[in-house]
Amino acid sequence: MSRSLAELVDDLRGRSVNYAEDEAPPLVVTGWHRDGLRMVLGREEPGEIEPGGLAEKAAALVASYEFADPAILRAVYRTPSDLVGRNMLLVGRFLLLRFAMGVRVTESHDDVCDGEHRIGWSYQTLEGHLEQGKLTWEIAKDLASGEVEFRIRAFSRRAPLRNPVVAFGFRFFGRRTQTRFYDNALQRLADLLAHPAAAPPPSRHDGLARAPGGRAPFGPFTIRMVHPGRVSGPKPRGSLP
Repeated sequence: MSRSLAELVDDLRGRSVNYAEDEAPPLVVTGWHRDGLRMVLGREEPGEIEPGGLAEKAAALVASYEFADPAILRAVYRTPSDLVGRNMLLVGRFLLLRFAMGVRVTESHDDVCDGEHRIGWSYQTLEGHLEQGKLTWEIAKDLASGEVEFRIRAFSRRAPLRNPVVAFGFRFFGRRTQTRFYDNALQRLADLLAHPAAAPPPSRHDGLARAPGGRAPFGPFTIRMVHPGRVSGPKPRGSLP
């Protein structure tokens, strides 16, 4: 009998980051994909972020993972919860396959630097993930011009995978799907701001939030693969306890 969704989310507490941070960017760049994307979302009046304005609304959507393309990836996490330390079960979707894997939010920031007010957060991949790496999602407002941007920064590489068929497929489709997810995330956030959707339903009795839009991560007639990445050997250096 498969584990419940709550059990899958709670299992992430015992999983560590699945790569050694001293062998990853910025210290080591060989063998890693490094991505940086941005999209202008619009403008506010110059100066600090306006209450209820574009930047604040965009930051709220980013914090709740509403920008994710549900055709590619969906997320489940416990709520209410602090952002930093949040464990998120991500469910990747490819044809009839559903890949359940974990990430942990390890950083957040809300500060003014170089003439911008920047609000963002980062997650790192956990043991069992298809990939190894770190992604940062950020809203930035230029205080002089009022321009608001959505930015994505990431480094990643394929993790060792248990199933040779999955490894073969990921070699051909993984990077393509990843870059499509980034592009779609930028456009989806812009579309949500231009045409606001109804607020997603609150967490159910199980205390789990489902994103984006409260959508269920799995569905009927699908094949679930839970933590398809290989977990072996000692914990990576720099991993969280």
